[in-house]
Amino acid sequence: MCALRFIFIIVVLLTVGAVSSHNITAILSEFPEYSEFNNYLSQTKLADEINSRETITVLVLNNGVVSSLAGKHPLSVIKGVLSLHILLDYYDNKKLHAISDGTTLSTTLYQTTGNAPGKVGFVNITDLKGGKVGFGSAVSGSKLDSSYTKSVKQIPYNISVLEINAPIIAPGILTAPAPSADVNITGLLEKAGCKTFVKLITDTGVLKVFQSASAKGLTVFAPSDEAFKAAGIPDLSKLTNAELVALLQYHALASYTPKGSLKTTKDPLSTLATNGAGKFDLTVETAGDSVTLDSGVGTSRLASTVLDSTPLCIFTVDSLLLPTELFGKSPSPAPSLSPDTSPASSPAPVALSPEPAAAPSPFLSPPAPPTSSPTAGPAPSDGPTADSENSNATNGVEAVKVPSLVLSLAATWMSVMMTYVLC
Repeated sequence: MCALRFIFIIVVLLTVGAVSSHNITAILSEFPEYSEFNNYLSQTKLADEINSRETITVLVLNNGVVSSLAGKHPLSVIKGVLSLHILLDYYDNKKLHAISDGTTLSTTLYQTTGNAPGKVGFVNITDLKGGKVGFGSAVSGSKLDSSYTKSVKQIPYNISVLEINAPIIAPGILTAPAPSADVNITGLLEKAGCKTFVKLITDTGVLKVFQSASAKGLTVFAPSDEAFKAAGIPDLSKLTNAELVALLQYHALASYTPKGSLKTTKDPLSTLATNGAGKFDLTVETAGDSVTLDSGVGTSRLASTVLDSTPLCIFTVDSLLLPTELFGKSPSPAPSLSPDTSPASSPAPVALSPEPAAAPSPFLSPPAPPTSSPTAGPAPSDGPTADSENSNATNGVEAVKVPSLVLSLAATWMSVMMTYVLC
């Protein structure tokens, strides 16, 4: 009896451990009637935002409804409307018909954009009885123009996909202006407290590069004015013009990459500075809703979203991004000495190559004297990442490695073993 109980517990734990994330694109690919909805989730990058969240409900529309909506409005407006159909809570058929007091307001992804005044970013869900549930904007006076038709797919308490018969439209969302090619990038950045960055991109001509790239897709990581005043920032006046241009272009991506896409990024990101002579790439680290960019020299946190409107995205960051191609890698830990070795008794190093040592860059701090080298902490190790989208995905569910889960399983294993032995 104890042995059977032991096997059952282990099977349950392994099953739970394997199901730990979702992929909305894979889920909807099983249903051809939602291919248009799925396509626009990918185009607007909303799919990345959905996949980056642990608890979500997607209210899908069939192809006919989506085609009618998309044929009349630009992509930026479509993204706003679809954002209203992504609820930041879990609802299934049972929960819809068990709403307290018969009605509730649910926060949507549109509310997180910063473009939703008042209750524009909320959806009213009302149990109309008789098996019917209505959906509509939470703005006062709005009608429940959409109705729940059926349940499509659920991964309990993780993601739920429900079909409704008509789009949820909040007041003013269909008339929101589409981003123009001549969007005032400098005006937005100055208002966000990035005047130093604005002056640099204007003086060097990098602003024109940004404006040209923005038509097809651009993401800018603008350091705040305080970032340029931080301790340890290199003297930028000692950079050549080409180096300064490369540094500024390193703060932008040649693609529309909103925060949700950054949170699901696993591979290094190429920047506008990337060329044949150097990678000039960035890696992304996430912790909850926080996103940090790692240049190899240091890290910088995404502080705020200035603009997120397809195809342009502008963020502020709290530190200057310093590429390794210009500033070298972060220092490695100092080697420890063996017990029988001391600096005084160590033989002088023998040159293994006749090549002269490279001259230090003019904009880097001089090396410390050899008699008092600082002790540097170890470079941060890469954190655990989710497996790629192509690995072991089944019905939109992916297996990921979670250290805390492993520790929990180990502790449970020991506990079960003790129970098995004692019984």
